[in-house]
Amino acid sequence: MNNEKENMKIVIVGHVDHGKSTLIGRLLYDTNSLPEGKVEEIKLVCESLGKKFEVGYVLDSLEEERDQNITIDTTQTFFKTNKRDYIIIDAPGHVEFIKNMVTGASQAEAAILIVDAEEGIQEQTRRHAYILKFLGLNQIIVVINKMDLIKYEEKRFNQVKEDLLNFLLNINIKPSIIIPISARDGSNIIKKSKNMQWYNDKTVLESLDTFKNKISLKDKELRLPIQDYYTFDKRIFVGRIESGKIKQGDEILILPTKEITKVKSIEEFLKDPKEAEAGKSIGITTEDKVFIDRGYVIVKPNEKQPIMTNKIKANIFWMGKTSIKKRERINLRCTTQEVMCEIDSINKIINSSTLEIKEDKEEINDKEAAEVIIKTEKPIVIENFNNIEEMGRFVLEREDIVAGGIILE
Repeated sequence: MNNEKENMKIVIVGHVDHGKSTLIGRLLYDTNSLPEGKVEEIKLVCESLGKKFEVGYVLDSLEEERDQNITIDTTQTFFKTNKRDYIIIDAPGHVEFIKNMVTGASQAEAAILIVDAEEGIQEQTRRHAYILKFLGLNQIIVVINKMDLIKYEEKRFNQVKEDLLNFLLNINIKPSIIIPISARDGSNIIKKSKNMQWYNDKTVLESLDTFKNKISLKDKELRLPIQDYYTFDKRIFVGRIESGKIKQGDEILILPTKEITKVKSIEEFLKDPKEAEAGKSIGITTEDKVFIDRGYVIVKPNEKQPIMTNKIKANIFWMGKTSIKKRERINLRCTTQEVMCEIDSINKIINSSTLEIKEDKEEINDKEAAEVIIKTEKPIVIENFNNIEEMGRFVLEREDIVAGGIILE
């Protein structure tokens, strides 16, 4: 019997001042997920500053706290329920969020979109919601925060809720639930609020626990992009298994050369494994002498194959200060594969805040999303984003990352 507790990665997004840090702090505090002694440490610092303890301080949100060297890693923060462990992926702003999501540093399965009850929808709210849509996230909780500042008024909650729903449905997002909360006092986060007895639906934690985990990547087809190879007394090809399983003796197909061989051994530092699965970084040796280079992808010949192509239909989110024009050469990176490419055609350009569709389709500017056809200089191995995410997302680079994209077909 497998008693291993499941986990889920979530991302919390919204306008910068709408209370994300306080909500995360509240989730950690109320689920007793903070390191031992951390609460007492923060309380002492708050007292020394003449401030009352607030859960928002947990994420080191004040300059004074940074001066006191109180730091908590917010790039990967954990809390737990009886059902599962949750990992919060930090999204300090839309640019960092999209970079993290697309490059594979994060693989959120669900999201919380936070909105201030007083201020309502802001430009960043719209942009963050669009990015959730862009990334195919459809398990979404909306929380309308700071209800304490509007005296827990149901009428104002309903106004903001209606505005939000109109916007979200316009971009084909149907939130699972919209919850009135006060992250500051803990209303409707874990316990029902006595101040909002007019609300009788689930709390934030109860809603998260209704979400479903994605199909495990280990149960999908083998995809092992090769990072590098090393030659000792044998040649070892190393990489991270993005999906599927591999074991000693398996017949494997090498792409793009289409050579077939068998796995002679699986190599792992100070271990002698006979098999490995998705998420593991390993080395393999082969029974035959074959050529495998960085960017090659190992699959199984008897499983569904990825696509090898030099033309990709994709959604991209442009983050470069300088625009990109059609036919401009740029570097594309997908897993360990790197290839020069150009945007062959631009089908549609959308302003990610206003959702206005741009008429001029000759160039893509900062913070614009576009549906494009990309032509690569040589074929690469890819997947539809909805099948195996890591094989279906990519970045475009000049000197730095300037765009993230997901492959549609």
